[in-house]
Parts: sequence; C-alpha cells; structure tokens
Amino acid sequence: MLTDDTYVARRLHVLGEWDAALAVLGPDAEPELRAEIAVDRWFFQIEGHEEAEKAVAALDPASPTAHLLTARLAYSRLLFRRDPRADDRAVAEAGYRAAVESGDEKLRAWAEYHWAVLLDNIDEDPAGAIPRYETALEIATKSGDGYFESYIIRHLAPHKEPAERIAMLRRSLHLRAALGARPQTLAAQATLADNLPENDPERAELMQTFRPGAEELHIGWLLSED
Repeated sequence: MLTDDTYVARRLHVLGEWDAALAVLGPDAEPELRAEIAVDRWFFQIEGHEEAEKAVAALDPASPTAHLLTARLAYSRLLFRRDPRADDRAVAEAGYRAAVESGDEKLRAWAEYHWAVLLDNIDEDPAGAIPRYETALEIATKSGDGYFESYIIRHLAPHKEPAERIAMLRRSLHLRAALGARPQTLAAQATLADNLPENDPERAELMQTFRPGAEELHIGWLLSED
C-alpha cells in the first residue's frame, strides 16, 4: 500500500511538479521513486543533473532500475549536448541492454523503447530502432498501459506515412491528456503542431495552448522546438 507521501509525490510527478514531488519524499522514501523523479526533472528542465546522479547512485547498482536510469542520464547528456562524456554512448547502450536482460517485463519494455530512441535520435539508425519500438509497443498494448503506449507511438510516428503519422500523434496526445500527464501532454501538443501544415488552424491553436504550460514548467527544449 502506498504511503500518503508516496502517493502525493507520484501525483506531483505526473503533473510535472518535480521539485515539489522531491520535497514531499522523506529520508526513508522509496529510493527508486526519488531517482525516477530526479531523472525526469533533469530530462525536462535540464536542471538538477548532480542531484539526479546522486539519486541514481543511491540505488543498488545491479538493479534493473539503476541500469535504466544510468542509461537515460547518459543518453540525455548526448541528446542535449550538456557536458557529454566520452563513454556516454557505450554507457547508455550497456544500461539498456542490462535492463532488457533483467527478466522484469515492464522494465524490459521500457528499456527496449529507450534503446530504440538512442538508436533513432543519436545514431540515426531507424532500421535498428523500429523493431525495438515495435517490441515495446506489443508489450504496452498487451498490458493496456496507455501512458507507455503514448511514448512509443510518439516516436514511431515519424517513421510512418503522413496520415498514419498524424493519427498516431493525436492518439499519443489523447492518451496523455486522459491520464493527466501534463509535461508529456505539452510535448505531444508541440509534436503534433510541428507535423501539421503551417496554415492549419489546429496547429496555431496547439502552439498557443502548449507554450504557457511549457513556460510554467520551465521546459526550455520544448519551447525551442516551435
């Protein structure tokens, strides 16, 4: 059963209130939850990298979660070009591989997805990425995990024909909005807007809608995409 603090932290996490979520957690709080929140805050705001690293370092280094979060930190340093380290590419792939081989199906699926994103965004290797996206999507669909599905189809969509691409991006947006995942919803609005024609009224409305939220949550990389 979740403690009150854990429940509140999880809800704040979903809303993108990362600082508040971390502040709610006491010293005896679940370390994996603290690490997840800290890594997400770093990824969205590009702030708090040292705290995120410390939170991940506090985990059992052999645990699948530690492997996954260590890999995500390495990937994000490469993606955003924020003090990337010489071994970040190797560290990211090694972490994803270890999580895939962990035996935990949910973590394995997330690792497959993140591994695909690494191949897609860093290596520019869609042929290697797409099968991993599809493996992750099969697990997400089978388990009825709409939140996870929203991540996968957002990244699969650019590899589809225009009509299917837009349909997938809309579904990603709707899934996130229905779950109240605010930062992810804002990202989905921005991505859908970016894929619509410049003279499309829906594009203008999406741009007008997501910008204030991105500014409020300090998601600078999201604002720079428009």
